[in-house]
Amino acid sequence: MTDQPGSRPSPPERVGSKRVYSGRVIAVDLEAVRFPDGSVGELEIIRHPGASAVVPFLTDPLGDDPQILLLRQYRYAADGFLYEIPAGRLEPGEAPMTCAERELREETGCRAERIEPLTTLYTTPGFTDERIHLFLATGLSRGTAAPERDEFIEVVTRSLSAALAMVEAGEIQDAKTSVAILFAAGFRASR
Repeated sequence: MTDQPGSRPSPPERVGSKRVYSGRVIAVDLEAVRFPDGSVGELEIIRHPGASAVVPFLTDPLGDDPQILLLRQYRYAADGFLYEIPAGRLEPGEAPMTCAERELREETGCRAERIEPLTTLYTTPGFTDERIHLFLATGLSRGTAAPERDEFIEVVTRSLSAALAMVEAGEIQDAKTSVAILFAAGFRASR
């Protein structure tokens, strides 16, 4: 559908909705939607409360090839271990930055002097409303990690250049981690 200059198609309108599943992490709704062209169709939408993720810099992000922390985390859905940055689901009423601080502490044991927002994005807008808030953390002090019962995590240190090479080589396959590392590298370079 081509837009006329100065006009915008009307956004899709929900005609009906039925909750077909509700679980600990997600809910699934079957929604009848009126599309911008006036037709009606059904969509399966995964409802998610949102999440935060943080790129933890061990050394000054403006220094020569700074060090970051990554997680080597077991993911059943991916059939093995993935390299990721600390991340987790927003608790009810929790601010995204508070979530990023909590996940950094739980998964790495670190606290940050400063956490800066990088960007917010939809994870997979074709079927979920999940948005993830990406942050950069600096001034880390180490402590003891407290992962959740179903989290199997090894914290590893990599230089930013090594992490970028891992993204390029496909060793980092987690989308939020790839985007956050690339964004942090660009953010760092623009300072």
